[in-house]
Amino acid sequence: MSKQNEKILYSEDPGFEPYAGRPWKIMLVDDEQSIHDVTRLALSGFSFDDRPLEFVSVYSGEEARRAILDHPDTALILLDVVMESETAGLDVAQFIREEAGNSSVRIVLRTGQPGQAPERDVIARYDINDYKEKTELTSRKLSTLMYASLRSYRDIVELEKNKRGLEAVIEASASMFELQTKENLAQVVLDQLGNLLQKQCDLSIGATSAFAAQGWGQSVTIIAATGRYAPHVGRDLISIQDPPTLRDVTSALTCSQSEITSDHYTAVIRCRDGIKRLVHLQGLLGEPTDLNRSLLNLFERNVAIACENMDLVHEIEQTQVEMVDILGETIETRSLETGHHVQRVAEISKLLALEYGLPEEEAEVIRLASPLHDIGKIGIPDAILNKPAKLTRDEWEIMKTHTTLGYDMLKSSSRKVLQAGAIIARDHHEKWAGGGYPADKCGEDIHLYGRITAVADVFDALGSERCYKNAWPLEQILELMRTERGRHFQPELVDILLANIDAVVDICRQNRD
Repeated sequence: MSKQNEKILYSEDPGFEPYAGRPWKIMLVDDEQSIHDVTRLALSGFSFDDRPLEFVSVYSGEEARRAILDHPDTALILLDVVMESETAGLDVAQFIREEAGNSSVRIVLRTGQPGQAPERDVIARYDINDYKEKTELTSRKLSTLMYASLRSYRDIVELEKNKRGLEAVIEASASMFELQTKENLAQVVLDQLGNLLQKQCDLSIGATSAFAAQGWGQSVTIIAATGRYAPHVGRDLISIQDPPTLRDVTSALTCSQSEITSDHYTAVIRCRDGIKRLVHLQGLLGEPTDLNRSLLNLFERNVAIACENMDLVHEIEQTQVEMVDILGETIETRSLETGHHVQRVAEISKLLALEYGLPEEEAEVIRLASPLHDIGKIGIPDAILNKPAKLTRDEWEIMKTHTTLGYDMLKSSSRKVLQAGAIIARDHHEKWAGGGYPADKCGEDIHLYGRITAVADVFDALGSERCYKNAWPLEQILELMRTERGRHFQPELVDILLANIDAVVDICRQNRD
């Protein structure tokens, strides 16, 4: 064996007892072979926390630089000061801290020539942990030094693991809190869990499979999965038909308690809504520590908080949607018009938006906002709003103000739906070729939301009874839409309406008065 990176474990020593855990890695840096031999002999049979020592021997400062990069998990370096140069050891100490960026390893300088590097100057200038004359390090003092240095290194590593673990949990939580659906949340939980176990909890994961499931009573459905569980997404938990997995999961659910062993981890996510939620990971995890368990418990609590926050957000959003619908229907009722008009306009508007090429999320915003298109009518006197005869010029000017009234009511909101509602209220009576109100806009100066809602609103209004007219037959409505293509309405939107007329008629049928 070459002198560089020579490793000696004391497994061949007489009376050797097996130790639990990986050895502590000790690097001996000295240009005298006798120092290496004496140090090994003095520490023969030494252990700390039931872990033995593993020595890495190098004989110069240059070799030490390479060795610390090859062995970043070194716990302690016994470092000679004077080797190929009078400051070789000091240069190595500076390299370890500043260039290699290793702040965990404990560095103990050993010198046979203390006058070459005065202790006070060295301690002040270099990030070392102790400074010893070689003559000081008797077997007893060397053993004391090992206990102090390894205990310090162990605590630093544990703190770093804890820090990394907390950072991983925070990062995972941030990802979870940004999501909008439970399915997306479940997949992110699986991804982040694997990262937490492998990189932050220091568990050596072999090939793994995992799934997330939720349900009521006896029915628990898999909503996300990886590995061999992937084909079971959307199915009941019992479809897995794997007795060990079902046994582990059933045990955790029965006890309502998470469990981690060397080959599986089952997390039971407890939320206030009473829904059963769990995450199960199967694979070679290694032996978990108390720190692992604490980090995983924190991870589980954050998953539960993410689920509850998502439920709360959805509840608030649903309440907003219902309030918008109720408000829109109230306006229609006040004007003695059909209450389901706003629902039909909403669904037709979404259909047009999707076919126009808008993304699902934006089309949904239009669907939710379009019932507010006539909200400004709340400021129009009943005598004008419900007049069965033709309005006078002055009355018509008052009626037209419902567009700006609606816009002014909603424009200050920071909510996407209400902002969209303000735009729709303002622009849904503008005309593609001009001549509409309130601003006589034309073409793409009219906001797309207003253009879309205008087509849906006019189509449904013509087919509905009003205090001033009877409902039109479908063919007559379609004829008017064709006539107004490029005049009142954007041509592409009329084409989309005509191409999807069966779906539009079906919307009207499902939401008829």
